[in-house]
Amino acid sequence: MTSTPSAPRASTEPLDSVYDVALLDLDGTVYLSGAAIPGAPEALRKADAAGMRLAYVTNNAFRTPAAIAALLTGFGVPAAPGDVVTSAQAAARMLAERLPAGAAVLAIGGSGLRMALRERGLRPVTTAVEQPQAVVQGYSPDVGYPILAEGGLAVAAGALFVASNGDVTLPSRRGRQPGNGSMIQVIATATGVKPLVAGKPEPPLHHESVLRTGAKRPLVVGDRLDTDIEGAQRVGADSLLVLTGVTGPAEAIIAPPQQRPTYLAEDLTGLLEPHPEVTGQDGTYRCGGWTAWQDGDRLELDGAGGRIDGLRALCAAAWSGRGITAESARPAVQRLEDAAKTA
Repeated sequence: MTSTPSAPRASTEPLDSVYDVALLDLDGTVYLSGAAIPGAPEALRKADAAGMRLAYVTNNAFRTPAAIAALLTGFGVPAAPGDVVTSAQAAARMLAERLPAGAAVLAIGGSGLRMALRERGLRPVTTAVEQPQAVVQGYSPDVGYPILAEGGLAVAAGALFVASNGDVTLPSRRGRQPGNGSMIQVIATATGVKPLVAGKPEPPLHHESVLRTGAKRPLVVGDRLDTDIEGAQRVGADSLLVLTGVTGPAEAIIAPPQQRPTYLAEDLTGLLEPHPEVTGQDGTYRCGGWTAWQDGDRLELDGAGGRIDGLRALCAAAWSGRGITAESARPAVQRLEDAAKTA
């Protein structure tokens, strides 16, 4: 595991020249609810032109890599099917390492999950009557009671239970919606069996990504602390948190040690830029025009400048101290947001 950050790291060079591969999350990082996040396509084209390989690593097991690549190219993002790595592929590799070739696997999910199983020489089925050796569940908006009941019967009969990912929620423009991590609780609760999980933050998806890209120094890029950033920490990889999806400034400030990113950026333009140093002396931390410090259990902020520099200073003050909660950080976060609105 990588060392726990006590402050966001500086980089005198743009990140696209420091790391050979960007392992990019999709939902909340590149697009949201079927629309590209503003500025993301242009930033990714520039990173690609600078020589950084782009790999799209998603916990979503619903779509096939070809469908995801087509969606990305429609946004103007450079992508081919081989650049996409899904939790379905990682789950299929896990199963193939544990089951004989041609084994029946009850698949609960979309076409991306079934295709990944076939690519690994496994046989997707839909009923417990076919005596599957495993049940694998991935997100699909079409999952209903009948297939969950079949999966529950198979797991109760001794089938191995694997989940593509454990995301409890999915980001959307309407808010957070139930994800696969919520849906797998139906079978887990009914059978008392917890699934093995392939997706972030568990290591299998990261390992699948490194194998497919040949990355020597990858940078994990995402919007979620509990999947993207924690997953990077678990395998000792550096990470970049972007504020375009699930995680906002308040969550970044109070991130537990295992979920602290290496770098912070508003969006994917953070790949193209150097990252300034956060300086600290006697418990006071400075970045850009901002100064942050901890006064008892309260976080304080003064100054002016870009929001992300203020957040870097606040994170350093919070991560280096103790006792900071969402409530005690609230005034400083509000000060930061108010300054950003008037900038």
